[in-house]
Amino acid sequence: MMLGPQFRETRWTQVRRAKVDSPEGQRALSELCAAYYEPVTAFLRRTLPDPDSALELSHAFFARLLAGGAIAHASEDQGRFRSYLLGALKHFVARQREAEGRLKRGAAIEHLSTDASPDGRPPLALPDPGQLSPDEAYDRQWALTVLRRAMESLQQECIHEGRGEFFEEAKPWLTGDAGHGDQKDLARRNGMNETALKVAIHRLRRRFRDRLRAEIAATLEHPEGIESELQALFAALERKSMNPGNPSPVPRQETDA
Repeated sequence: MMLGPQFRETRWTQVRRAKVDSPEGQRALSELCAAYYEPVTAFLRRTLPDPDSALELSHAFFARLLAGGAIAHASEDQGRFRSYLLGALKHFVARQREAEGRLKRGAAIEHLSTDASPDGRPPLALPDPGQLSPDEAYDRQWALTVLRRAMESLQQECIHEGRGEFFEEAKPWLTGDAGHGDQKDLARRNGMNETALKVAIHRLRRRFRDRLRAEIAATLEHPEGIESELQALFAALERKSMNPGNPSPVPRQETDA
């Protein structure tokens, strides 16, 4: 899901200050929720034994969040949207467990469709988070999602500039997947010398760093929290991998962040 530049400049607290039932507030909140669908589902998959139940509860959680105005009353000390959302999620899970207890005594419980995520995409088959705790799984999937969305944003910028093919060829130097000696071949294919290619890749890394910071800034109370969120992002990626054969993408040195 691609977000326009207007939303990327909108802090989540501006959503709270506005009436969520306004078209602008509802649209911005919906896009924030879509960005956190995967982290929330990762948390629930570590909390619930059944993957289908995790998906169902994830959709129920976002439906409740989007339908109500509770986010407008979020505490001012919860400056990070991911922190607010994790707290709200834990509260929701506790309430659902209470509801299940009432169901055993004959009370009704709400069930929602699991056919799609909040942004209309099909349900994701998320990787098994291994030995991560629910909170760690949430943070790690948040970090992976932020990186992916920043990469998608940069890709769209490059396509708009007519440099989409170069982006695809240079992408391994953003993700840490480039092999030794590959740069010489890439320079030759693009009619550059190696020095010019290194400059182009450095600029691309810088732009990726800017898009990464923009993704993070959109979920913060104050922009000065960006650096600490970047540190949290890298710390989450350095925890035990969900897939031991797949190292964490985008090492620190590859982002210039």
